[in-house]
Amino acid sequence: MNPQILRLSGVAMALLAMLIAATTYWQTWARADLAAKQDNAIQRVAEFSIRRGTIESGGRLLAGNRRRVVGGQALYFRRYPLGPVTAHVVGYSTASRARTGLEKSLNDYLTASNQSLSTFVDRSLDQLRGKPIRGNDVRLTLNLRAQRVALEALGTKCGAVVALDPRNGAVKVLASSPSYDPNLVERRFSAIGRIRADCAPAAPLLDRATAGLYAPGSTFKLVTASAALSSGKFTPDSTFHDPGYCEEYGKKVLNFADQSGPEVFGTIRLHDALVHSVNSVFCNIGKELGAIPILRQAQRFGFYDLPPLETPEEERRPSGLYNGNRKPFFPRRETQVDPGRIAFGQERLLVTPLQMAMVAATLGNGGVEMQPFVVSRIVSPGGRTVVKARPHRMGRPVSPQVAAAVKDMMVDVVRRGTGTAAQIPGLLVGGKTGTAETGVSHRNTTWFVCFAGPDDGSPPRIAIAVVLEGQSSTGGATAAPIARQVIETLLPRSGNP
Repeated sequence: MNPQILRLSGVAMALLAMLIAATTYWQTWARADLAAKQDNAIQRVAEFSIRRGTIESGGRLLAGNRRRVVGGQALYFRRYPLGPVTAHVVGYSTASRARTGLEKSLNDYLTASNQSLSTFVDRSLDQLRGKPIRGNDVRLTLNLRAQRVALEALGTKCGAVVALDPRNGAVKVLASSPSYDPNLVERRFSAIGRIRADCAPAAPLLDRATAGLYAPGSTFKLVTASAALSSGKFTPDSTFHDPGYCEEYGKKVLNFADQSGPEVFGTIRLHDALVHSVNSVFCNIGKELGAIPILRQAQRFGFYDLPPLETPEEERRPSGLYNGNRKPFFPRRETQVDPGRIAFGQERLLVTPLQMAMVAATLGNGGVEMQPFVVSRIVSPGGRTVVKARPHRMGRPVSPQVAAAVKDMMVDVVRRGTGTAAQIPGLLVGGKTGTAETGVSHRNTTWFVCFAGPDDGSPPRIAIAVVLEGQSSTGGATAAPIARQVIETLLPRSGNP
């Protein structure tokens, strides 16, 4: 054979082998990566030819479609009738700026790309009839009236409200302030950047309910009290001497009071120390227990893990100790952490409102922690249920006895302690205030976490966490009244949900 022809044949064979290898790679191993890229123009156009499933809650439309003919082809673009009310949890789906919220995490269901049999049947029938493919519809657990009340109560303040049912984990409120109108994302995105609030930056796209990280202040005393009682070293009747401060590393850690001078309680029980939020008592508990056992208790509540929810993972943050790189870390040695300050919620602790709502819910629910969920069910275009939420027990962070003891303390916080602003006639409310110093005078992070239900011995019907940024007053004065408004919306005075 002619040597030149032989060489040419070899080159051709090599090129063919390369083509086969490349085709195999892109169609097999890299196929998922290609499909996942949100800038894949062909895929995106194809998806907008699908009549995307709706997102609703309580019979109200939260995300629907607007049909437009482009180049002779019918395309479906999103519209959000309630605008800012559910912007963070629902998110947005656009042609130019991809997706967020449930629009992103449930995209396969909303575009009928999931692999369920009912979805496959409905999709095939639509194709055979020449109709646009219809996605599955999503139903949420949100109480829209309470969601509105929460956002109105937050007003121009930066913060969040989370409310969930301790009995099953159903999320009733996920409010983040400031919010934004997802209808502006596609064509007037710059308008979102001009939103202002009582903090800087306003960051309206940040979901403060699930991804906002805040020093928990005295709300963390619920975790410390749980650790103290679980250790067997303390009981609710354990007594302490409070001179108004705790000495740690040669420095005085003062009780909060109004900052003109520390409150002094003298001899006081652990029960009353939580009722009146006495820093010195919890500082001394931290010194005796050590930071690591307290953080182990926090882990049992779910700290250091992403709080479970159907929203995208990148829109949720774990709670715990954070280092200078804004990454969570668990200490290997006691000397790495200040145990006294951890015990009353300072040091480098950062938590999300969702996590603190889960703590309050667990303590109100006898120590049983239920997994939060905001999607009640997913329904095919033909009306068949594709997914139905079922309550899932995550674990038991504390024993029933410890939960009952801390629950009694929380009830007294509202009856006669720092949380009296959350009292509601006819309902049993238990809570904990928090006022975390930020290092800037009169710019505290304020909290109120609580549970509420009928005063008949039955489990609480709702658990709430409220957080506010940049406040000059306390959690009892600023956050507790917001929690009260949300409770009154969710629970009529008879106690029925």
